[in-house]
Amino acid sequence: MTRIMVVDDEPQIVRALSINLRARGYEVTTAGDGAEALAVADLAPPDVVVLDLGLPDTDGIDVIAGLRARSAVPILVLSGRSDSADKVEALDAGADDYVTKPFGMEELLARLRVMVRRVAPPESDDLVVEFGADGSRVRVDLGATRVTRGGDEVRLTPTEWHLLEVLVRHPGRLLSQRQLLTEVWGPGYENAQGNLRLYMGQLRRKLEPDPSRPVHFRNEPGMGYRFEP
Repeated sequence: MTRIMVVDDEPQIVRALSINLRARGYEVTTAGDGAEALAVADLAPPDVVVLDLGLPDTDGIDVIAGLRARSAVPILVLSGRSDSADKVEALDAGADDYVTKPFGMEELLARLRVMVRRVAPPESDDLVVEFGADGSRVRVDLGATRVTRGGDEVRLTPTEWHLLEVLVRHPGRLLSQRQLLTEVWGPGYENAQGNLRLYMGQLRRKLEPDPSRPVHFRNEPGMGYRFEP
């Protein structure tokens, strides 16, 4: 059974989430502050974490760092902080997604389902990802380093391929601009957003059905990009 840890100091939110998650077959553990969250994570390692940033004993960013030191568990931040700088800071610290309070329960549960599907990562580079309509369906074969669209091979530059690989390995996950720039271009390029926009535009032209209205390579303004299969 998938175990989800809810970390929040608002009892009504903890109760609402616990009821909804248990009703859908998840095991739920809870914590009301950062210290308790790390202690619970050590005793009963969660598969997914829902974390509030505004905790009474420490900032949620420090809890993210503590969890990341232990494992690669997916972390969904649930916070009243709506400023884009707070969102980017949380994502750069290691969070996988960010939902702002007040939130819709169905949207939150949908985000969690995506994370649960990613709990078991691929064991090798033989991962194959397919997306798009049948007539122009895109097939990304990481093991063969090959992309086809509608059966025809798509030629990508090394940088385009690296960017695509990072995105398809994390379906549904919001990746910050800084994360993508560091992963694809390396240290020193954290602020080269122009590079990222350029290559995302090229990927969309080659792989999206309508590059002007992307449905698979989505932009979250001021935050980053998300691959939606």
